[in-house]
Amino acid sequence: MRTGYRPRTFVLEIVMVAVAIAFLFPVYALVTLAFKDPQQIANKPLSLPSPPSVGSFGEAWQSASLGSALLHSTLITVASVIVLIVLGSLAAYFLARTVTRLSYSLYILFLVGIILPFQLGMIPLYQLVNNMGLLGTYQGMILFYTGIQLPFTVFLYTGFIRSLPADYTNAALIDGASHLQAFAHVIFPLLRPITGTVLILNAVHIWNDFFTPLLYLGGSGRETVPVRVFAFVNEYTSDYGLVAAGLVLAALPILVVFLILQRYVIRGFSSGLKG
Repeated sequence: MRTGYRPRTFVLEIVMVAVAIAFLFPVYALVTLAFKDPQQIANKPLSLPSPPSVGSFGEAWQSASLGSALLHSTLITVASVIVLIVLGSLAAYFLARTVTRLSYSLYILFLVGIILPFQLGMIPLYQLVNNMGLLGTYQGMILFYTGIQLPFTVFLYTGFIRSLPADYTNAALIDGASHLQAFAHVIFPLLRPITGTVLILNAVHIWNDFFTPLLYLGGSGRETVPVRVFAFVNEYTSDYGLVAAGLVLAALPILVVFLILQRYVIRGFSSGLKG
């Protein structure tokens, strides 16, 4: 036995392996079912596909109209994340660099927005969007996600900006720059780690959200991927390979984005908590 390797360490390793298996098993089952034909699923549902079949992917793509759903999800997610980054970083800059009762009260208000679930205002929000004529539109979804995710975005940005020395801002102001210029040319480039975190966390939430698009986009022809997959599952509940293939296709885009930006998540989130 290695020096310093204790029985407690061995037990912890076993527990970690068990937890990893518990997390990976649903992914394994999903991918395995997606590459099997109905006969393989009926005979050996959890074994490796032999031989692999990709027919379910083409049928799932056509049956659920996933191509248009991916376009709708991409437009809503990208536009919402851009608005969140712009508004969240600007609001956080004011809250982090201004020490007044107003800034403190606004910060507390944003924190309350994180705690309160949006389901409490679900009916009034729906009526508001409907009265504005934005029901079933991209604009309505972008406005909704911006309002819901802005408190969390401001919280992350504020903590990160507070961890930055104020000398950067002061030097820019002394050189004659306005606060907006100082933010755009000095502060925002330093926010790259937390911006990556904001981007991936908000993108994952918006992309995977099912209830809101179902409520606001149902029947409009602009349904997002989760809504289309849900309708697809209801129609083909007996063909688990088709269902699994649709879920795999729906998860691939956001998975690629997460893998590209994953290094920013922990770094940016931990830095944002310093404030």
